[in-house]
Amino acid sequence: MSVRKFKVWRGDSGGGQLNDYQVEVNEGEVVLDVIHRLQATQEPDLACRWNCKAGKCGSCSMEINGMPRLSCMTRMSTFEENETVTVTPLRTFPVIRDLVTDVSYNYTKARELPAFAPPPGVAPGDYRMQQIDVERSQEFRKCIECFLCQNTCHVVRDHEPNKEEFAGPRYFIRAAELDMHPLDAKNDRKEFAKSQQGLGYCNITKCCTEVCPEHIKITDNAIIPMKERVVDRRYDPLVVLGRKILRRDQIAPTASAEPTVHAGPVKVADDMAPVDFGREPTPPLPPELNAKGHVNLNEMLSDRSAAASPFGDDLSFPVDPKGLNYYHPDKH
Repeated sequence: MSVRKFKVWRGDSGGGQLNDYQVEVNEGEVVLDVIHRLQATQEPDLACRWNCKAGKCGSCSMEINGMPRLSCMTRMSTFEENETVTVTPLRTFPVIRDLVTDVSYNYTKARELPAFAPPPGVAPGDYRMQQIDVERSQEFRKCIECFLCQNTCHVVRDHEPNKEEFAGPRYFIRAAELDMHPLDAKNDRKEFAKSQQGLGYCNITKCCTEVCPEHIKITDNAIIPMKERVVDRRYDPLVVLGRKILRRDQIAPTASAEPTVHAGPVKVADDMAPVDFGREPTPPLPPELNAKGHVNLNEMLSDRSAAASPFGDDLSFPVDPKGLNYYHPDKH
């Protein structure tokens, strides 16, 4: 065990400062362990968001020595013995208290992105994909939504007004994933990325890729291909010529000004569970208050409802296998 020097930001939306601490550190510990020890021994009211402590929930995002990182995956052995470790909240998002920030901007952008659109005329369970198509977008599904890429992107980190028009790298990879999906029925993903997500703001500095804890090649495998598709559609000489020759009603429609949602339930077989991809999400619930009228820190993120389940609200667990819409590939 050794005693290490720390600087931890304390404050709220009204302001704050870096406080100096000396904390005992054991071999093999991570920064989150030290934050917990600091809470237990010196600062019991220090606010810090965390959950799994396994690098899979993305909750404990913060900046450590100026670098956006997961505190549960940053080992103390990576720092020198005499080095002062500085821990601050994510700079791009408003501070709620101490190391906890308001990342609701990201959930707003998530709601604006049209979801997967099932192919018309194909019932759930009858979908078929080649393995190469599965592998192509599988990388993007590793995202744990730690929002480190959103935090480090200088488009919003250094320019607050851009947040209204810029979705950020997290949702560029989502758009790219859906655009690569052979069963996605929407054909305006590229136009939506350009006109509604602010894809043109990105100048591919690859800072988002550098901080991704899941090692997703955000820039090379998602953003650059999406930019290339936008350029092909808008600036390819043959396409431009076609736009000049064809009448307006003969040109494929581009993205609508407002995000679109699925229209109506998908028809399934009589013996299958009903599926409705058009259900509207329930409104967010207010946070629960304790006896003193304060919001519990561990309930800070519990006021956001998840997306509405297409299988309805009356599910009970364990789920009856007969109610699952699944067909084995070898059985037709």
